[in-house]
Amino acid sequence: MSDAGISPGPAETGRPAVTLRRWLWQAALPIALIVLLLGFGAFAPDVLSPTNLINIVQQTSYIALFAMAQSVVILTRGFDLALGPTVSMVSVGTALAMAAAVAAGQPPVAVLLLGLGAGFGLGFACGLFNGIVVALLGVSPFVATLGSYNIAIGVATTLSGGRPVQGVPQLFSDLFYGGRVFGLPMAIVFAVAVGIALEFVLRRTVYGRTLYIIGTNPRAAAVAGLPVKRILVATYVLCSGLAALGAILLTARTGSGEPNLGGSLSLQAIAAAVVGGTSLAGGRGGVGTAVLGALFITILSNGMNLTRIDGYVQMVVLGAIVIVGVLIDRLRLGRH
Repeated sequence: MSDAGISPGPAETGRPAVTLRRWLWQAALPIALIVLLLGFGAFAPDVLSPTNLINIVQQTSYIALFAMAQSVVILTRGFDLALGPTVSMVSVGTALAMAAAVAAGQPPVAVLLLGLGAGFGLGFACGLFNGIVVALLGVSPFVATLGSYNIAIGVATTLSGGRPVQGVPQLFSDLFYGGRVFGLPMAIVFAVAVGIALEFVLRRTVYGRTLYIIGTNPRAAAVAGLPVKRILVATYVLCSGLAALGAILLTARTGSGEPNLGGSLSLQAIAAAVVGGTSLAGGRGGVGTAVLGALFITILSNGMNLTRIDGYVQMVVLGAIVIVGVLIDRLRLGRH
């Protein structure tokens, strides 16, 4: 039968409008980034200086690592409140291990390997604990990671005595902070490498596709025979492993193990992921959303600092951003 006399159905007539709405949602954050940058630049011209723009990119690389870590968990309808304290614990553990190795007269390579082993070991242990409690014991992610939040803070404070841990070798800072690859700082290099690898894992592997399926419908994933519990444990380990990498890079920047290094990183990482477009309802998001969200949070924080907005007010703004991000996410889900 010929289609010549058939009128287009509702789905066809509405397709351009749906496409336009989708494009507007996708373009909203890039436009907001430009407006935010120009807005702060109007009050503080230094915001738009080449030096500060480079600083924004470098700062974004750290936040992007934590946002990507948080995003993989959020994809499964969870989140990791313990990310910030994990960063503090890894920083202290890494510094203590290297300081002890230096005191014992170990060669530089052994010192670095011991420090990295201790840092990643603590990170993976925290992720494994979270994963087991959430996936195998059935505790909600909020309660499980809130508990590990306090455990990690206690461990970091006890090991360090509440003070910065000195004795980090200069070689460590030279490699992981001062080092350059093709002229790019190591933080940017690691963020780009992790982003490329994680994008491949999420889009091209069975594990990555399973994360989206679990986030979209966890019950259907279990009925289909997917190893949901094993995937969840691996996801929390991956999250804490990426947090450990970020902690090591930050420790190299500060030159000491800092028990308060994590600070508000848990909230910043969640805010970056949610603002970027990762849905707390699960099943939607990825590397691109995490990076865009991290850039938004970095520009916002940098601009507030240069315009001398009080630190406590900044915390209020960050909290409000999370709430607005969640509301926008619900509106977006309603529209689709």
